[in-house]
Amino acid sequence: MEPASLLHLTRPDRARPEPLSVQLYRDLLAAIAAGRAQGSLPSSRAAAEALGLSRNTVNAAYDLLRAEGAVATSPGAPPRIIAPPVGDRRLAPNSRGLPQLHPRGRAWGAVERSGPGLMAPGHPDPALFPRDTWAMALRRATRQSSADSLGYAEYSGLPRLREVLARRLAADRGMDLHPDQILVTPGSQSSLALLALTLAGPGDPVLVEDPGYGGAKAAFAGAGLVPMPIPVDDEGADCRQAPPARLVYLTPANQYPLGCRLSLGRREMILAYARQHEAVLIEDDYDSEFLWQGRAIAALQGAAPERVACIGTVAKALMPALRLGWIAAPAHLAPGLRAAQRNLGLAANLHVQAALAEMIEQGHYRAHLHRIARIYGDRGRAFAAALRALPGVRVGDPAGGVQLAMRLPEGTEGLAHAALRAAGFGCAPLSGFCLGAPRSGLVSGFAEATPERIARFCAVLGQVLSAQTAP
Repeated sequence: MEPASLLHLTRPDRARPEPLSVQLYRDLLAAIAAGRAQGSLPSSRAAAEALGLSRNTVNAAYDLLRAEGAVATSPGAPPRIIAPPVGDRRLAPNSRGLPQLHPRGRAWGAVERSGPGLMAPGHPDPALFPRDTWAMALRRATRQSSADSLGYAEYSGLPRLREVLARRLAADRGMDLHPDQILVTPGSQSSLALLALTLAGPGDPVLVEDPGYGGAKAAFAGAGLVPMPIPVDDEGADCRQAPPARLVYLTPANQYPLGCRLSLGRREMILAYARQHEAVLIEDDYDSEFLWQGRAIAALQGAAPERVACIGTVAKALMPALRLGWIAAPAHLAPGLRAAQRNLGLAANLHVQAALAEMIEQGHYRAHLHRIARIYGDRGRAFAAALRALPGVRVGDPAGGVQLAMRLPEGTEGLAHAALRAAGFGCAPLSGFCLGAPRSGLVSGFAEATPERIARFCAVLGQVLSAQTAP
């Protein structure tokens, strides 16, 4: 093929976002890989004149081809095309289609999660975020950052934050731990991923509450583990018939999504199970700050610190976008988890850590919790009362947390979910939280449940339910 005739194989277009040199390179590389270009390319001068480009642009494209091993150049001669050897896949076209996710990769996204929208489960009210207080703490943290903290020396968390967290968790949650047992992470989901990847292997069973948190099931399935359900009733998770497993995931302070607490009898059963089967209990303490009925129960970690890895987050108390959580790990597991955390790149932002430590030490964090707790508690009770006025809806006042699970008449879940999502609400179907027999209902947050939003939510849901029960 004559060099000049190769120019019909490329059409650089200034309207495209890629640089012209990259367009030329890609077009010619594709032609060479497909065997449509053989012999030599035109000189950079001839190509520039024919294509209306500068010689620098053409030379840049030819340099990329030479680096790819697609052409060879010598002084005074046009670039010579090097056909890829038989079996060389560097330049060969993909004959089997586009690359696909591995089944483990698909497992990370296979569990249904709540989407964007008002009153999504577990979402705080962004209007209540203490912007001014946080900004002052963040500015101070940025100015006072040490040289060590700016590198890799404190990858598992700033010592100051680990110390204040250890004091707070001991005082508020009854935990038994040293600051060295705390790993600061980018949030609960990364904490779950780290524990799933390090405490069990592909094919190992892990017990999860049913219904239960979809993010945990996604993390375990993505790590190659096999989630197995343990049923949940009004006393929490029931492990009496549970098979042996290396890991057990629980939300004992406020079961997600049903909102019940793990009873004393069930706590003793699950601790006995962990000792019998040498299992690690993953205690998700995701929103224990919010309690609307009765007294708080101490964390499981305090009863068996050598068997419980407790995870927490500021996603509900402050904002999910801060990407800040922690693991209170058993002392003998903490060193290995720290090493794995670094190798997996699961570090939290330095300045966010320092700002949170500042807020806790100065009392601003606790004051913020008290303020929003009053608001959220009132909103949750008002939302539940409005829902109970609708035909066929079963829901109690929230005991804790910032979401409600409401039971609906059979056959209405899908229609109600679709109608509410179309109206801008981020609720999720209760059946999506189930591993075993599905339960019909919806899970909705109430942190953003203003009177106007409650009225609109109930109007949409009531219209669906009334249409289904009409003769």
